[in-house]
Formats: sequence, structure tokens, C-alpha cells
Amino acid sequence: MATTRGGSGPDPGSRGLLLLSFSVVLAGLCGGNSVERKIYIPLNKTAPCVRLLNATHQIGCQSSISGDTGVIHVVEKEEDLKWVLTDGPNPPYMVLLEGKLFTRDVMEKLKGTTSRIAGLAVTLAKPNSTSSFSPSVQCPNDGFGIYSNSYGPEFAHCKKTLWNELGNGLAYEDFSFPIFLLEDENETKVIKQCYQDHNLGQNGSAPSFPLCAMQLFSHMHAVISTATCMRRSFIQSTFSINPEIVCDPLSDYNVWSMLKPINTSVGLEPDVRVVVAATRLDSRSFFWNVAPGAESAVASFVTQLAAAEALHKAPDVTTLSRNVMFVFFQGETFDYIGSSRMVYDMENGKFPVRLENIDSFVELGQVALRTSLDLWMHTDPMSQKNESVKNQVEDLLATLEKSGAGVPEVVLRRLAQSQALPPSSLQRFLRARNISGVVLADHSGSFHNRYYQSIYDTAENINVTYPEWQSPEEDLNFVTDTAKALANVATVLARALYELAGGTNFSSSIQADPQTVTRLLYGFLVRANNSWFQSILKHDLRSYLDDRPLQHYIAVSSPTNTTYVVQYALANLTGKATNLTREQCQDPSKVPNESKDLYEYSWVQGPWNSNRTERLPQCVRSTVRLARALSPAFELSQWSSTEYSTWAESRWKDIQARIFLIASKELEFITLIVGFSTLVFSLIVTYCINAKADVLFVAPREPGAVSY
Repeated sequence: MATTRGGSGPDPGSRGLLLLSFSVVLAGLCGGNSVERKIYIPLNKTAPCVRLLNATHQIGCQSSISGDTGVIHVVEKEEDLKWVLTDGPNPPYMVLLEGKLFTRDVMEKLKGTTSRIAGLAVTLAKPNSTSSFSPSVQCPNDGFGIYSNSYGPEFAHCKKTLWNELGNGLAYEDFSFPIFLLEDENETKVIKQCYQDHNLGQNGSAPSFPLCAMQLFSHMHAVISTATCMRRSFIQSTFSINPEIVCDPLSDYNVWSMLKPINTSVGLEPDVRVVVAATRLDSRSFFWNVAPGAESAVASFVTQLAAAEALHKAPDVTTLSRNVMFVFFQGETFDYIGSSRMVYDMENGKFPVRLENIDSFVELGQVALRTSLDLWMHTDPMSQKNESVKNQVEDLLATLEKSGAGVPEVVLRRLAQSQALPPSSLQRFLRARNISGVVLADHSGSFHNRYYQSIYDTAENINVTYPEWQSPEEDLNFVTDTAKALANVATVLARALYELAGGTNFSSSIQADPQTVTRLLYGFLVRANNSWFQSILKHDLRSYLDDRPLQHYIAVSSPTNTTYVVQYALANLTGKATNLTREQCQDPSKVPNESKDLYEYSWVQGPWNSNRTERLPQCVRSTVRLARALSPAFELSQWSSTEYSTWAESRWKDIQARIFLIASKELEFITLIVGFSTLVFSLIVTYCINAKADVLFVAPREPGAVSY
């Protein structure tokens, strides 16, 4: 009797379909990236315009949540805009705009026709001696200085002097489409070649598909104002397990140090007098984290660093009757973030120096573009209505003039008392207390800087250039004419601070080092990754230096590269290398005669040895410290404050730019229909096969056992 054995295993047809589906998915996962690389050309060296917010509104740019795509059209002259705005048959367009056309007039035209504009890619222009570009406003930090409708109304809102006369205000406008800067000339050439190959029609006719297109991703999470985005972030943080923060306050750290060490744990007694030397660290431009700030920031803080070094070398600094505090403020571009925070901390006992300790205040403004030997001394006319303050200011100016008399390359000039202070940190201190103060600048009226807060405020703007045949190391030590000029200003400042602090014996011997100035200029404006900067930083901060200039935007992740480098440069120039070991340097409390309350200790990489095979690390002891530069508005949760800065930066998920070829709408529609039809057909076939699987896929019978 014969018997058959069967099983209840998976259906062979279903098993085949599952295997096929798994193979398709696996192939997609393995080949997806390579397909994307064949379709898209990424643009890796770009800088986006991002969204910033304050108490009242938003500024900047953004894309849609999935990015914005448009056919590329190159605009090299204003007449080319007609194709984009009216004539072109394939909107929306992604405009590749020559840098020289990035003006308010052109942007207003593009802003008015957003239905035909997908976005903007701006190329770098080559500035000349007659060009100018400042996307900042004409009256920087208006409303947050000392002058208002109730105090000095005749000076409020820059009524008498438009400090940034060339400002077009573009950086403070709100754009509904993405705007990117193309930083690499080679990538710009690739885009233009793609445009010429695919987007130029014959004899004025419309080009045929496929066309070269660009896609920009820069969707911003925050909207409306700082109060709105901070409230949403607060609610998320309070009630959500995985909160989505939509914006962050602009913040960083101020860098400060004392000529003579003070005990930071207890602060100064009220009768101790301090001379403050101040300047700013930050700048900005229309594009995120592109802020070279050569004239608007770098020249002044480099000059102050050199002055600090020169003053510390005076033999009798420890016996001076007054102390000197060097301060480098962060965030001054955005309504005086750093100085307003320091004033707030001084008023509330959160800083070792109080407002009543300040004897006088000397600030460096823009100082690199002196058209002659003149250096102008700006003072506040309102505080000088107090006779006592007026006399103190007169003494301060006389001291500066006396110090400048020994430096023939610098001529100190006074201004009429009817002129207001330029935008300066001193204004925030004067809001809190009448003190004698002066701002030193290269301009008597409007700024000499034709590229104030722009991408073109670079080394070339302040005439920092080097012979082409030199190596980077030779450039580092090459003393430029600008370095010599700034060293002279630093000498005047150092001598003035010495005399203001009570010194009399060694004023004429104080001299700033042009070599120090030229190294600092090279590091901040040309190449941050150089042998000197490497030697003064900690080992774990090496990655902060690259082969480009540092950028001086305050940002939200702090401390920024600039803050760290200024901190360690100041420590190197004013501190002392000790014999402490690495362990002692990290915990000096166990070492006799060392105190963390008096000094800061840093274990830095140090210079190369004689064979340049390894560095010689050392412990540097200095009085250089960091102080928080976060607006008091965020400490107090006053997000709609008109007293303090409320600037915040939106968060985003992805910043990306790429180009590719795009098909016509008709072809895309046909492809969609064919694809959908194929899908429906495959589903029908699959259903039919599955329904008839028992007929189509009959398993062969196994031979049964045969008995005789």
C-alpha cells in the first residue's frame, strides 16, 4: 500500500514574492547614495542667510520646509532681471546674482515678485577703491545707547550724524526666499557652465529641457519675534519629553583682565579706582558666520591687545595707584549684548568690579583707516553738563594728548562738544552712571569704513597685504604698514593708560611691538592656523584653527573661536610662563603662593623645540578671565524688553545647496502616469498570480513508500 507525506510550510509563490521584495529593498538601500551622487552636484562652500529675531520682528531668510527649487538664471547686469521678473517661461527661477548687483534696489525688485523667485545665490564681487557695500543700518544700535527721546533728543536716532551713511539696511530686512553666498569660485564656474550648457536658448528663444536647476535648503523653525519663539521653546521644555527648541539667544563671553591681580571671590572695595580700556570683538554680515570685521572689530581689538602687552612691560605697574581693566566685549553689534550684561552684573554685585570703581573709560572704535595722522577723541556732550564730569573728561583728553605728543605718527584731535558719541560700549555705561569717557576713532563724522559689517570688510579693506613670493611663515612675521600704524595707536593708548593709572616715570619707554600687531592681524584676518596661534592655545583647542581667517559672529554656541583665541592671546601677551607641571597647572590650589582667586592658569602647547620635532608645553599664569555675554533680557525672561538686547537666532534642521538637471512638467507628468500605471499593472499581476498560485506553483509529489 502506497502512502504520501505532505507538509504545511509557506506557499512557494508567496515565498518567491517576499524574496523578490527583499532584494529590491536591499538594492535600493545599497545603491541609493550612488544614484543621488549621479543626479546632484552638492555645493559645499556656501553661507546661508538665516533668520534672526528680536522683541518686535524677524529678519533674514528661509526656504520652505522641503527646500526651494528653481531654474538657474545668471544675472550679470540689471537688464538680465527682466527675464526673471517677467519674460522667462519656466518660473520659479533661482537667480545667480553677481556680487556687484547685490544692492537694495535689485533686492527690492526681487522681493516684490516672490512668485517667480525661488531663491538667490550671490557670488563674491571684487571690491575696488570706489565701491562700497554695507548691509547694516545707517544708525547702528539705535534705541539701545544713551540717547533717546527723553535724554539727549537732539542726538537720538543719529539726527546730527548718520554714522554708517552708506548702510542700505539689507541685513535687517525679512526675505521669504533663501539667499546663499557662493564662497568658492570653482563652484560658481560649475554653476555657470551648467547654465550655459542647458539654460541658454538659441537666438533669443526659450531653452529646451532638461534645464539646469538649483535647490536650496534653509528652513527656519522660529517665526515672528523672540518673545514668540522663546515662549514656544519654554512650553516645549516644560511639557515635552523630547522638547524641540526653536530658537536660542545670541550669547558668548566677554574677555577681561586686570593689570594688577584682584581677588575675584570678594571683589573690589568702593575706594579702589579702575581705568577701563574697552573694545568690541564681534561683527556680522548679511550671511551667517561670515563676519571678517577687519575694520569694524579686528583692528581695534588687535590694537588693544598690543597696548596691554606694552603696558604690562612697564617696570612699576605693581605700584600704580589705580588698576587698569582691559575688556573685550562680545555681541556689541546686536544692541550691546556684552557691555549691557557687564553693566547689569556690576550693578547687581555679580562682577568683582563695580560701577563706582570706574575712574575713567577709554574705548577703541574703528582705528585702521586714518586718512591722515589724525585720531579723533569722541566724548558725550550730555554727561558733561555735569561740571565735575566735564572737568574729568577735560583731564582725560589732556592726558591722551600728552601721551600722543611722543608719537609723531598719531595726532589726537578734539571734536566740538555738540557732537554725539558714535555707537560704542561707553554708551551703555553712561546709561547707568556719569563717568568720564572717550572713544578713539579714525573718523570725526561718518565711518570711513565703506564695508561696515559686510563680507568685504577683509584684510584688503585695511590694506593688509603680503608679497606673493613669501611662505605662510614669512607672512606671519612680515610687518605691514598697517601693523606699524596700529602699533603707534597702541603705544599712545598704553602710555595714556599708564598715566591715567598714576604712572609718571616710564611713560616714554612704553612702546607697542609692531611684530605682535602683525602676527595678530595675520592670524585673525588671513590664516588662523599658524605656528604662533598654535603655540598659545591648549592642545584640545587646535581644531578651532584652520587655514582661513577667523569669523567674528557672536553665534549661540560659545565660546566662539574668536573668544578663545583672544583669551589665550591676551594671556600669552600679559601673563607669565611658570614652572608648574601639568597637574599643578590644572589644580594650583595645592601649590604654595598660587591662587585661583587671583590668577587663571592655562596649560598651552608652547613653541617648537630647536629641532621642530615636538612642542614644549608650559603653564601660563595670567589675570585673563571670561564673563558671560548673555543679554539680561534672557536672565530676567523679559523677551519683549526695550531696555536690553533681545536678539535670538532661529534653529534649523538642514543647510544645503545643490544643482541638478530638471525635466519639463510634461515629461514629469508622463513619467508619473507611466509609473502609476506600472504600479497598478504590477498589483493586478501580483494579485492574479497569488490567486492562482496553487495551480501555477504545484509542488511535485514525493515518491511514497511501496510495499509488496
